[in-house]
Amino acid sequence: MEESTSREKVLKKVRHALIYKTDNPYPNVDFDSPVYNTLPDSLDVNFAQEFTKVGGVFIYCENESDLVNTLSALNTESNWRDVYCGEPEFQYLLTQAGVPFESDEDGLKTLKVGITGCEFLVSRLGSIMVSSKNSRRLNVYPETHVVIAYADQLVEDLKDAFTAVQTKYSGKLPSMLSVITGPSRTADIEKTLVMGAHGPRELYLLLVETPQAEDESDDL
Repeated sequence: MEESTSREKVLKKVRHALIYKTDNPYPNVDFDSPVYNTLPDSLDVNFAQEFTKVGGVFIYCENESDLVNTLSALNTESNWRDVYCGEPEFQYLLTQAGVPFESDEDGLKTLKVGITGCEFLVSRLGSIMVSSKNSRRLNVYPETHVVIAYADQLVEDLKDAFTAVQTKYSGKLPSMLSVITGPSRTADIEKTLVMGAHGPRELYLLLVETPQAEDESDDL
């Protein structure tokens, strides 16, 4: 009986609130002004700083030729093996760099290095937005995740990334959107930091100047 009475009291309050609406006690709150301060540096510099703070490895490439040389050098220095790449535009670059790779998804669980693109880079957070278009599993399976991005994919805030992805896909979004901030880590077990617990222990971001921007600078 007491439970029924309590329920009736709650419902009565709800009905009263719906019938007799009160005025907004804070009518002058500004919801339009930016919440954050202006970034202290350019989008690429700020992203690089924030990305390295969370343990990511940031590498700047002047153009795609520089990107090919960088991929070749990383392959040699880090002794990459069991590399997977499923995106044709990056498969072409890996071939130019002389980096052996697999594109058969059957071997995803045994791969050591995954190379993908991304949707956008969130400068303020140093975060990478990825989607199912870049592969769901490559954000989890490999020990090393290498992301290739171009300068025109940089945006200031997370809300800008969501707006841009809505525009990019005309509202028909990929089935999965996710944001990566640094390599996988956890301190759940005895408060000891463990890298790679739920995903890659190494995260590289290779930022390439957009070909369009490069061509325009050559014309000047």
